[in-house]
Amino acid sequence: MQDFKIALVQHASPLRKKSQNLETLIAWTHKAKKARADFVVFPELNITGHGGHASMIQHAESIPGGPACQTVMELARDLDIFICAGIAELDMETPYNCQFIVGPDGFVGKQRKVHLSGDEYFYFRHGTDLPVFQLPFAKVGIVICFDNGIPEVARTHAVKGAEVSLGVHAARVGKWPTTPAQRKLTMKYWLNQWRLIHPARAQDNGCYVCLNNTIGQSARGIRGVEANHIGGLMVYGPDGRLVAENNAIRMKEEMLVVPLEAAPLHQRRTAECFNIRVRRPESFGPLTQPTD
Repeated sequence: MQDFKIALVQHASPLRKKSQNLETLIAWTHKAKKARADFVVFPELNITGHGGHASMIQHAESIPGGPACQTVMELARDLDIFICAGIAELDMETPYNCQFIVGPDGFVGKQRKVHLSGDEYFYFRHGTDLPVFQLPFAKVGIVICFDNGIPEVARTHAVKGAEVSLGVHAARVGKWPTTPAQRKLTMKYWLNQWRLIHPARAQDNGCYVCLNNTIGQSARGIRGVEANHIGGLMVYGPDGRLVAENNAIRMKEEMLVVPLEAAPLHQRRTAECFNIRVRRPESFGPLTQPTD
């Protein structure tokens, strides 16, 4: 890994507003470039929207050949920046919850969400592969929302050499509480959940963990659906300590730009008894077996 600067974005991504969401991505990417970021990361399904409704897959497209992905590729080339974005992918008439990476030289790769949550099973097919992407400055794995709750996903990336884990979310709270006090409690609950999960992934795997979440209401105007997203931007270091975090209580679209240094990662991974080096995988057979 080399020192580089990452930009994490939280923005609203309403359903049925693909063109609008793409324009939002373009605007934030320009801001990230102005902030001298090398890599800008957007939330889960930020282009097509997430909200527990068939509209999530209404504008699904092939990756990388689809028009939205091509637009993001052109943007990355023009601005000389790497971009990670979320979209509903359509492959042989099958939709996937997909996150892809592009850079100045074109398409890098994609991650399909492996563990679908709640109503996503009605709309998407689950992914099966856990690739690690070699960027000029780091090896990167993508862990999409609920996949962050499955430790084996980030561990597999780490065993494959991932140095940075991108925890991209479109976590929903359902019906939004009516009073400010109740809303604050709801936000505190979800933020505390992430403050448990993501530091553990960082410490266990000796990697940076960078998470971002959609913000705002994504299903406005769609009958029978309420999807509210609380946002949240956090970065944890290879020792599990918090590196940077936004003030999520402000509930606004924003970007967190953070320098990621190679030295702490090297120090953690060369330490005596670093767990990935000394683990005994021959004892882990049960992890590959289904539970009752």
